[in-house]
Amino acid sequence: MAKARAKAKAKKKTSATTRSRAARTRPVSKSGAGKKPAAKPASGKRSAASSARRKAAPARASKARVAKPRSAASAVKTIKRPPQTVAVSHYNNADFETGLRSYAQYRDLGMVEATHGMVRAHVLRFTEPCDPAVVSKLHFHNTEFQMVYVLKGWVKTELGGEEMTMRQGSSWTQPPKIKHKINDYSEDAELLEIILPADFETEELS
Repeated sequence: MAKARAKAKAKKKTSATTRSRAARTRPVSKSGAGKKPAAKPASGKRSAASSARRKAAPARASKARVAKPRSAASAVKTIKRPPQTVAVSHYNNADFETGLRSYAQYRDLGMVEATHGMVRAHVLRFTEPCDPAVVSKLHFHNTEFQMVYVLKGWVKTELGGEEMTMRQGSSWTQPPKIKHKINDYSEDAELLEIILPADFETEELS
């Protein structure tokens, strides 16, 4: 009996010693290894400044995304000219002069000077019978606007490949750079032409 008790005590002592050694040699977990101490909270002034910057950042970003609308004045470029003057022109046969076309004469109505180069207006009359070899040449004008009104007689004109007969009282516009030509006209034909700008280039194609 005494021997059995001594063996039990020795077994308990050995088990306690083993547990103590295991506790001392237990490895440190990786999650806890190498951890740096928590940083100290920033001072009150720094925290307030950071908060203010965070609040201001979205406002700056939203301002950058909004595009300023372009005004109509900035989108359209206009040529500044002096104030216009009144232009009066009375009929005088001596005012007809040779101009762009050798087979016609022009009577200037004084618009060029009155508008400082913005508008040209003249009466055109044909002085020779229509010779297709001379008259019917395809061409275009580098203009911003052109209008023609038949004062007398008739004219056969071709606009963009389509021929039309214009008679006294007829009018038409010729868009910028539209290809056109005159195919025929009456001997007494007279036209009123209004053109913007006053000075423009004409290019013959055939």
